[in-house]
Amino acid sequence: MQDPFLNRRIAMVELQLRSRGIRDERVLEAMLRVPRHEFVPPSVQADAYADMPLPIGSGQTISQPYIVAAMLEALEIRQQDRVLEIGTGSGYMTAILAELAAEVISIERHAELAERARATLARLGYSNIKIVVGDGSQGYPPTAPYDRIVASAAAPGIPRALTEQLKEDGRMVIPIGPSHAQQLQLVRKIAGEVEVTPLDPCRFVPMIGESAYRAQED
Repeated sequence: MQDPFLNRRIAMVELQLRSRGIRDERVLEAMLRVPRHEFVPPSVQADAYADMPLPIGSGQTISQPYIVAAMLEALEIRQQDRVLEIGTGSGYMTAILAELAAEVISIERHAELAERARATLARLGYSNIKIVVGDGSQGYPPTAPYDRIVASAAAPGIPRALTEQLKEDGRMVIPIGPSHAQQLQLVRKIAGEVEVTPLDPCRFVPMIGESAYRAQED
């Protein structure tokens, strides 16, 4: 059956991503394949391909498409990579990661979001994803180290556990800062040392955890 949202998804890729400088064809193709409307509540499905974040419940959001694409492009994901995602949320970025990498481990603090994402991803046929309920600021040691790490929530600083679980020559993209002044940062581990490159300004929900913000902080 023809996907009724296909033309909107094509327009999203061409007008919001490619025209704004996203050049990684693997990222563009993955975002064309993944049906973003399947990952948002029915009440906002009409806006699924608009260039803005949308609410998904539990005080969380699905990030705007451009920011997702910019993060993924900076990661330079290879087909053989194992990726750790902090903040499963709706499962939308998880699905794109699964299109790009060999294996995705995704951590979500909210059990109800994790379960909903599991159901959506299973219905769409993804089998290379493991979703864990837990504190994303601590990473996930059982399957570390990781070739790539991406966080969809902002921390006050780069959590040590995440840099420790990043492989040599690995890449991590994470938003850093409070709600009013966040910046995406590209973290690379080179010869055992951490090298940080600032990327785009951004706005994400706070990362809540032992090595991030406490629940009452922003």
